[in-house]
Amino acid sequence: MLALKITFWVLLFIVFYAYIGYGILLFILVKIKRLFGHKTVNATPDYEPDVTLFIAAYNEKDFVEGKVNNSLELDYPKEKLKMVWITDGSDDGTPDLLRQYPGMEVHHLPQRSGKIGAMNRGMQFVTTPIVVFSDANTMLGPESIRRIVRLFGDPKVGCVSGEKRIFSKEKESAAGAGEGIYWKYESTLKKWDAELYSVVGAAGELFAIRTELYKDVEKDTLLDDFIISLRIAQEGYTIQYDPEAYAIETASASVKEEFKRKIRISAGGIQSVVRLRSLLNFFRYGTLSFQYISHRVLRWTLAPLSLLLMLIIGFTLALNEGILKTGFYSILFWLQVLFYLAALLGWYLENRSIKVKLLFVPYYFFIMNLSVFLGFRRYYKGSQSVNWERAKRGK
Repeated sequence: MLALKITFWVLLFIVFYAYIGYGILLFILVKIKRLFGHKTVNATPDYEPDVTLFIAAYNEKDFVEGKVNNSLELDYPKEKLKMVWITDGSDDGTPDLLRQYPGMEVHHLPQRSGKIGAMNRGMQFVTTPIVVFSDANTMLGPESIRRIVRLFGDPKVGCVSGEKRIFSKEKESAAGAGEGIYWKYESTLKKWDAELYSVVGAAGELFAIRTELYKDVEKDTLLDDFIISLRIAQEGYTIQYDPEAYAIETASASVKEEFKRKIRISAGGIQSVVRLRSLLNFFRYGTLSFQYISHRVLRWTLAPLSLLLMLIIGFTLALNEGILKTGFYSILFWLQVLFYLAALLGWYLENRSIKVKLLFVPYYFFIMNLSVFLGFRRYYKGSQSVNWERAKRGK
């Protein structure tokens, strides 16, 4: 039983560290760095190079008007902001609608090759030193481009990520509340990551790179933003972050839709860990490896597996102790059971449109980790299509 107890505590440490402990350690490291007065990046407010706003869109007719108007209202010199749309495979009239707006550069091919295929093809039309990637269904904050670009005044910066914000309504679903809480926590970690050294991956809704650093990505890549940004970091540049440069979108229409999105992201996460395996080398990448493993790799690999093994081993230890007695491991086991029951109750009530905010977090946490197992199965079987099937968003 001693071996099982040691294993249980190791698993518990992995879970705690992946979701909470790294945040605590990161906060401490950043505080220490501040004490010594070290700055990672010096923003240059008057830095205003030519910029391309790059949007790869597939059948986004319903969002075109809003996205174009939003883009035209951005606080950046109009003569320095070029707008390029790649609409490969769109057959709903998106390219024709875009061509009605002056200043929109539209490049269309009838065949669909996925988002990364469109990005690889579209980069040949980018002639500016900075390219900003954004999605058609997300609206940007008015100062987003300006705030992102000023960080490139530091030559060490190769990529800048904006913040993804979830539009919240008064009566949220579990998907909306859980997703919103998750992204607020992620935003805090990204701020600290950037201050320590580098953000670990950019958000596809809004991120920018130095155009010269772009390299074509494998056509079957699922998380293009993650791979592109971290490969730039591997070249010795940093990924920075400005939470006031933001892209806002509505939450998934339901937990089912959010679950579908999470499974795809998880499959892409496993694929990314395999393709970026050289980044696991602490001796070569140092702090970047530490941040990458702590913030990303554990969540896509060991942490979900540890949660499952903790339940199994916890049950064994509770049986040995007397599962209905008030022993230490029995209490820990029943606390795990209570957490999962809360998640299942949240699912049950959500499907009946009954909102209980107390259950949103365990519900969202559960589907986030369950999606890793299902995402791994998709990756292993090679059944995840590179063509993005966008999750339905709330209205």
